[in-house]
Amino acid sequence: MSVVGFDLGNESCIVGVARQRGIDVVLNEESKRETPAIVCFGDKQRFIGTAGAANSTMNPKNSISQIKRLLGRKFADPELQDDIKAFPFRVSEGPDGFPLVHVRYLGEERSFTPTQLLAMVLSNLKAIAEGNLNSAVIDCCIGIPVYFTDLQRRAVIDAATIAGLRPLRLFHETTATALAYGIYKTDLPENDQLNVAFVDVGNASMQVSIVGYKKGQLKMLSHAYDRSLGGRDFDEALFKHFAAKFKEEYKIDVYQNARACIRLRVACEKLKKMLSANPEAPMNIECLMDEKDVRGFIKRDEFEQISAPVLERVKGPLEKALSEAGLTTESLHFVEVVGSGSRVPAVMKIITEFFGKEPRRTMNASECVARGCALQCAILSPTFKVREFQVNEGFPFSVALSWKPDAQNNESQQTVVFPKGNPMPSIKALTFYRSSTFAVDVLNVDTDDLQITHKISTYTIGPFQSSKGEKAKLKVKVRLNIHGIVSLESATMLEEEEVEVPVSSTSEVPKDATRMETDDAPQDPASSAGDHMQEPKGAADHAEGAAENGAQDSEEKTVPMDTDTKVEPSKKKVKKTNVPVAELVYGAMGTVELEKAVEKEYEMALQDRVMEETKDKKNSVEAYVYDMRNKIHEKYNDFVMSEDIEGLMAKLQEVEDWLYEDGEDETKGVYVAKLEELKKLGGPIEMRYKEWTERGPALEQLVYCIRSFREAALSGDQKFDHIDVSEKQKVVNECSDAETWLTEKKQQQDALPKHANPVLLVSDIKKKAEALDRFCKPIMTKPRPAPKPQTPPPAETPSPEAQTPEQQSNGADESAEPASDGAQDEHAVEQMDTDKDDPSQA
Repeated sequence: MSVVGFDLGNESCIVGVARQRGIDVVLNEESKRETPAIVCFGDKQRFIGTAGAANSTMNPKNSISQIKRLLGRKFADPELQDDIKAFPFRVSEGPDGFPLVHVRYLGEERSFTPTQLLAMVLSNLKAIAEGNLNSAVIDCCIGIPVYFTDLQRRAVIDAATIAGLRPLRLFHETTATALAYGIYKTDLPENDQLNVAFVDVGNASMQVSIVGYKKGQLKMLSHAYDRSLGGRDFDEALFKHFAAKFKEEYKIDVYQNARACIRLRVACEKLKKMLSANPEAPMNIECLMDEKDVRGFIKRDEFEQISAPVLERVKGPLEKALSEAGLTTESLHFVEVVGSGSRVPAVMKIITEFFGKEPRRTMNASECVARGCALQCAILSPTFKVREFQVNEGFPFSVALSWKPDAQNNESQQTVVFPKGNPMPSIKALTFYRSSTFAVDVLNVDTDDLQITHKISTYTIGPFQSSKGEKAKLKVKVRLNIHGIVSLESATMLEEEEVEVPVSSTSEVPKDATRMETDDAPQDPASSAGDHMQEPKGAADHAEGAAENGAQDSEEKTVPMDTDTKVEPSKKKVKKTNVPVAELVYGAMGTVELEKAVEKEYEMALQDRVMEETKDKKNSVEAYVYDMRNKIHEKYNDFVMSEDIEGLMAKLQEVEDWLYEDGEDETKGVYVAKLEELKKLGGPIEMRYKEWTERGPALEQLVYCIRSFREAALSGDQKFDHIDVSEKQKVVNECSDAETWLTEKKQQQDALPKHANPVLLVSDIKKKAEALDRFCKPIMTKPRPAPKPQTPPPAETPSPEAQTPEQQSNGADESAEPASDGAQDEHAVEQMDTDKDDPSQA
């Protein structure tokens, strides 16, 4: 089972894996710890991650980045519209009102959903993890922002499914950071609570959480966020500043050139990092646009001034998190700062002033989420033993159920089933009284975030039919799962039936009657599992009374009678019937759509693999041409005739010209055939050189083998005295035959020039040495026979008649002792087994 954690960042991603010694961050194919979250579409294949970043500058309109910002959001979302203005690629509104990304792929226009694009990024991360672990990766834990809505969480699950992953948990990034911080702390208090504030300023968003720690556990006290406040907003402020400056000084408008925009944004990001460590920084970009080189200069004070609108929003999430936790700045013990955007000095200054204490950086700002996700995956995995640490996670939203009553008035009723801060996972149960099919809506309520969709999903419950013709009693279970996704899990119709129980004249109650009493007791799995019951007003009281009556009826006992079989007054039994539930999630992928997306991803991955293999074969042909050309006049010069050199060089030149002209774009099979064609000419030369270099060591090995066995067979050493003389002579004869063969072959080989095919092959020499060893070794290593053991003379034992009564009694005691010892040993083994099976001893 794989234990992997993925940190899906807006700009880059990090993969963490759990090993026996701890959590490691995996390096990608360029030996970097961070992998860009970019998918670049080419004419023949996709380039994802580091390869996508390398191609993005040359192909900006087909390079998709910031996929996380597109996920699960309506096209009309004002924040999304602001983001689209800065994107170099085209985004349009799909038929369902959600965004579609348009690219040119395989020579034609194609459109992809954000879920499909995220699946491509996850596929790349999966390949990185598999390459590092040398095993398949399926189970994982994926980090998501705490502000992700129900639809966005479902989109991440769908993307993981398309990529061939099975998330054990979607883990909030703030909780992952808190877990990575607290699980290694050995000095956490047992009674008092250690309060720590975590401020995560990432590339595109800011998240704040207040966490309470005790020994072996953490509790999320509050969450707050600003989904559009991050490091890229500071980059954007610098970008607008220098775009206006260059338009005035150099008369160039970078907004008209997508490639110039990308290059200027990259330069602004570097400038921001320089200003974090220096009071001033220069900017130089060669040939930015219209073959013009541009120069710029900015001081940190000026940078903070143009970033003032962004900096003003930093304090909002800090205040909200503190107030929701019910704490003051004095009751906070530490403030931890993470995230790439937190390195801006102005941000640190605001955080310091707000909390009244210096923020700490005891964690890796970029890797803490991936490490926390890998730790959570290890906790959920049976393959790893992790230190006991309880994570008490709270749901960041309030979710209610809404329905129309079974009456004439059309006013909807609703009740909050999962209030903000509700533990995850959780199950609630509601009781409805209905006569026909009805619908229940799942809603987001009590939120001041305008970007969160009000209606999540609608569930249609039915059809059902009560046997008595009156309103049916329905128990509906609603689940908030470990990912933070709310769904209506099941609906059950409860009916009370009267059952007549016959009682026999015997003194015992029949077994069937006893089982029926046990089955009659109404028992709700949700309540027995410790779940909270939430019921609508009015209906709840009636349901409770019915449940009590049912329980009283089920406790009635049958009294055995001495007369014939009689019929007891009827008893009530609760009959449970599952009712169909139809789900409609607004904006989510259907099952058919998901299956098509999985097939499409498989086809694209196959195309990528074929193209990579084709490039490898093309590179092999090119490498063979250059390698053979360099060696033909140096190492291989003596092993090829001069007239053959000219023909080989002409062939190499012909293949090189073909590679850069007609063979620039060919299939894998063509490159394989071309390489085989070259090897037919160059292979014999390489073989002759290889035989010449390896022949010397092989000859030495065979000569050593012959000499060793012959000397052993002819020696007078005592350790060989037990071997028969005829056997030794066989060894001498075999060595002589091998030596004769070697002498003849060596004379033939020495007479040949180096450019002729050899007659004495290294493989033949090795076979001869193996055959000699196989024949001689069993003879010369034959073990010396063991000496025969000498039997001692029999000892005289006194006759029983000669023993005294005391000696006979002593002998009886001695004969009884071993049996007593055996009994003790048997008892000790039983005791040991008992101790081993005893849970208290374990």
